[in-house]
Amino acid sequence: MLLNIFKVFGHAPELGTVFTDLVMAILKNGELEWVTKELLILKATHKNQCQYCVVQHETLGQRLGISKEKIADIGDDRYKMSSHFTEAEKALLDLTVQVGVDANRVSSELWERLQKHFSEPQIVEAVFTITMYIAISKFGDALGVELEPVFSGSKPILEVSHH
Repeated sequence: MLLNIFKVFGHAPELGTVFTDLVMAILKNGELEWVTKELLILKATHKNQCQYCVVQHETLGQRLGISKEKIADIGDDRYKMSSHFTEAEKALLDLTVQVGVDANRVSSELWERLQKHFSEPQIVEAVFTITMYIAISKFGDALGVELEPVFSGSKPILEVSHH
């Protein structure tokens, strides 16, 4: 099944190739495990209020073994006190939030926490994943990309509120 986010590139095939290559480069094991990147994607897209992205990546995350309880704790600041997350994962989720708010103001304390758990290549991959999915969530929402019929009736774990 071709997802709607990819279908929009029927109007711009050259960009569609770039987009597909980018997404496929992220959605696999790399410097970071794919499952770790899914946590970042869920946090970034939930913070950006992209219900399409959240539903897609909740499904994918569960297929990769992320529990519904862990996904639920990604919302808001619950992850900070949740026993479902390691200190390393909490540092990455804090990074995700900070990059979304103001990427110029990542604190030295947060960098120290990240460097305690991750190599430079892993941190680069994390920031790349976070920033690309912030962009992807805004791209999909700006174009009004709708969930595929296969997802109709499914209740998202992480709700978004569009004001």
